[in-house]
Amino acid sequence: MCDGVVAHEAQILSCVQTTGGEVPTGAARLSAHKLLWYKRDASWNQFALFLRGDVEFSLTDEQQQLRRTVRAFAEGEILPHVMEWDEASHFPTEIIPKLAEMGFLGVIFPEKYGGAGMGYIEYAIIIEELSRVDGSMGIIVAAHNSLCTNHIYKFGTEEQKKKYVVPLAQGKKLGCWSLTEPEAGSDAGGTRTSALKKDGRWLINGSKTFTTNGHYADVCVAMAVTDPAKKSHGISAFIIEKGTPGFRPGKKENKLGLRASDTSEVVFSDCEVPAENLLGKEGEGFVNSLQILDGGRISIASLGLGMAQGAYEASVRYAKQRKQFGKAIAEFQAIQFKLADMAMEIEAARLLTYQAAWLADQAIAAGNYDTRFTRESSMAKLYAGEVAVRVANEAVQIHGGYGFIKDYPAEKFYRDVKLCTIGEGTSEIQRLVIARQVLGKG
Repeated sequence: MCDGVVAHEAQILSCVQTTGGEVPTGAARLSAHKLLWYKRDASWNQFALFLRGDVEFSLTDEQQQLRRTVRAFAEGEILPHVMEWDEASHFPTEIIPKLAEMGFLGVIFPEKYGGAGMGYIEYAIIIEELSRVDGSMGIIVAAHNSLCTNHIYKFGTEEQKKKYVVPLAQGKKLGCWSLTEPEAGSDAGGTRTSALKKDGRWLINGSKTFTTNGHYADVCVAMAVTDPAKKSHGISAFIIEKGTPGFRPGKKENKLGLRASDTSEVVFSDCEVPAENLLGKEGEGFVNSLQILDGGRISIASLGLGMAQGAYEASVRYAKQRKQFGKAIAEFQAIQFKLADMAMEIEAARLLTYQAAWLADQAIAAGNYDTRFTRESSMAKLYAGEVAVRVANEAVQIHGGYGFIKDYPAEKFYRDVKLCTIGEGTSEIQRLVIARQVLGKG
């Protein structure tokens, strides 16, 4: 039998050949955990290669340089405007071209489609570093990349990819993704927005809520019911362009946090879209959305991770500077314990987040785009989101009264992080998802 862990690559290759398996041309021999993927009987099998008996957790030189580059950009271009944009609920259209120029609006897409050709580890780093300065920037970039553009990239036709993914990945257009409705939140299968075939076109009616980038997006991917009898298998995805008659943004939400990002309704009133704007197979839009959310939850985990890191660093700075009873409050054990717990939980969240991102990268490298990493992405999203809330709460506490006023960053982090336990599946839904995976019901 040729299963389990094999000690040497030569043994695996011999084993695969002996049992009739096929090693695809350019099969990825991946460095992080030394995984070799090969195709056998139309299913993917995985062998662990322990060539040196070690596991590498450090980032590559290129990834470390990317972190420095994003951090410098965020601190130079975003930080000076954070409170101004937050107070005014100003969507920073002026920063979008700069995000595009840096390649942040097409991180995970191949260069042939206008993207930066990077992976999910790099994507997580970018979202983390942007969010360390301002979570609003992180969520603008995340919704555009991993939801709207990724849905078209993963399930669109070649024509749709050329028409939409290319300008989206280049940052020439901004994207949004609409699944949630007023009566279909955690129960996303309860979608009521409808799409009916009429004279070779689709007629869409209904409304979506909590759509990130809704007012400013040039391209919207939205889910609508095409066959009510099939329930969740009767929901399809559509691509709708800005300016399409019958399609418009609705109410802009006045939010607790992440106020520089746009969250709004989108409304469809006898909105006609061409038949070729059906995205994926008819009736598979909801199923495809669940796959898209695997990557989307890595985004939210990275968002929470970045904001937690920002709140933690602000707390360390303040604790070293603030003096009470004749010494810096960092000298008091009560504050030290808080900082220690914050640092520990952030690092644990980072490992979960990067693990999920790494698994996404390995699936892509292996050419197996149907691989799911649902459990790991849900764990990362759940833990990182809740860590962000705990860290931000402690940041306010460490700052004391100054944590309650806008002269210090603690209060903004406190407001912003709560979204991470709600967006793209609440903490309660994540626990259900994880439990189903653990019990084999996923």
